Amino acid sequence: MKNIYSNLLPSLLVFLVALPLCLGIALGSGAPPFAGLLAGMAGGIVVGLISGSHLSVSGPAAGLTILVSTSITQLGSFETFLFAVVIAGFFQILFGLLRVGKLGEFIPNTVIRGMMAAIGLILILKQIPHLVGYDHDFEGDEDFSQIDGENTFTEILIAFLKISPGAAFIGTISILLLLVLESKRMRTNLFFKWFPGTLVVVMVGILYTFLFEKGSSWAIAQEHLVAVPHVSQLSDWATEFHFPNWGAWGNLHVWTMGLTIALVASLESLLGIEAVDKLDPQKRNTNSNLELIAQGTGNMVSGLIGGIPVTSVVVRSTANISAGASHKTSTILHGFWLVISVMFFPFVLNHIPLASLAAILIFVGYKLVKPAIFIEIWRQGKIQFIPFIVTLIAILGLDLLKGIGIGLLVGLFFVIKRNFKKGIALHEHEGNFLIRFQQEVTFLNRPLLKETLSKIPNHAHLLMDLSRTERMDEDIREMILDFKIQAKHKHIEIEFKHNTRNNHFQIN
Repeated sequence: MKNIYSNLLPSLLVFLVALPLCLGIALGSGAPPFAGLLAGMAGGIVVGLISGSHLSVSGPAAGLTILVSTSITQLGSFETFLFAVVIAGFFQILFGLLRVGKLGEFIPNTVIRGMMAAIGLILILKQIPHLVGYDHDFEGDEDFSQIDGENTFTEILIAFLKISPGAAFIGTISILLLLVLESKRMRTNLFFKWFPGTLVVVMVGILYTFLFEKGSSWAIAQEHLVAVPHVSQLSDWATEFHFPNWGAWGNLHVWTMGLTIALVASLESLLGIEAVDKLDPQKRNTNSNLELIAQGTGNMVSGLIGGIPVTSVVVRSTANISAGASHKTSTILHGFWLVISVMFFPFVLNHIPLASLAAILIFVGYKLVKPAIFIEIWRQGKIQFIPFIVTLIAILGLDLLKGIGIGLLVGLFFVIKRNFKKGIALHEHEGNFLIRFQQEVTFLNRPLLKETLSKIPNHAHLLMDLSRTERMDEDIREMILDFKIQAKHKHIEIEFKHNTRNNHFQIN
């Protein structure tokens, strides 16, 4: 009961953020809007119950829109695509059982932080058009190049040329309210502690739409409001559900598409939980293999009831953390709110301005991309800062997965470069030289060893300390033996200190 009580308000905020995203991502994917809501329900309830993460929120992800759209087109029907989603869930469960989730732990911290900063910046830039009432790009799009032919920056320019007065007004009011109500001083107030600024913003937006109905020049047009499918009769619900085409089980293309969805969704989920664990105030660690099983089960359920694929989503998770969530109860409850709202309150929800929700998401984005974050990483040195900023720029200019890939390559370069320098160390004292080898010396250290040996002058005394070395590539050993021959001609006296536990590294 304690967890339910303390996570009730955060779950409401996450629900309000997730609602338009579920609808927008479904529409952007070429799927029925209701399929996005069903995915949100499965991501919240099913994944939330199984997952070991306390703060991660799952649902339809923008990173899968192109893949989903392509899959529906290539497979010929939405029902056949749903079967591919079920297959994807099966593969994800298999990945978890095979402990593939451990691969997520090899992603450098700087790349993860670059990803979070990029998502924060994307949130701000992508929500500006929605803030001023220009909603041509679907809610939840994260790619630089948009389906409507524009890109992130041109969309903003067009939006300011086509401002909707009512939406822009309530958007501006929402930003100002958040600046005041979410300040440290106001959050210590008992009233706003239990009734946060984000909910105030939503309620003010709903009140505004009721006050300025159609006909007023300051009214908010229908396309700038949340659009939940309205099902008036219980018998009509059956028309909103789609079910997998089980007859497609013999189609190899369906299985290939299912595996592709599983790989992409798993990667996004692993990235998501790594990011969420970094943001967790309690610094708890999520079992990545259990997370894959949870995501797989969620996708199987989503596909069975007619929903699109789900992953762990950083945007919703960040909103969850920002709202003060402390337990996965918030995630589970947000799934139930989606069910209840669609069944009983579509009329009220359809009066929520997208501009109000855009203001909330901009606020969430700012917390991920504060200037203090850049200053902190800059002070850590270029080895940390360069992979961070490259990841950020690549994600911003391309998309999440491509940006992460580029960030990983840059991060790997610096890891290799750092290992070059760590594997071998040279010390000098009064004409006596010491080369100390670390525990593992590979062929990657060859350039450094060559450079180090070239610094040993004629008639010097050299001690090669191999006492710590547990593994040495044959390339390194041969280079040392070659240098022994050179040393005789240069009158260099060489002494070896060997690892007594491993005779394999005796240099003779």
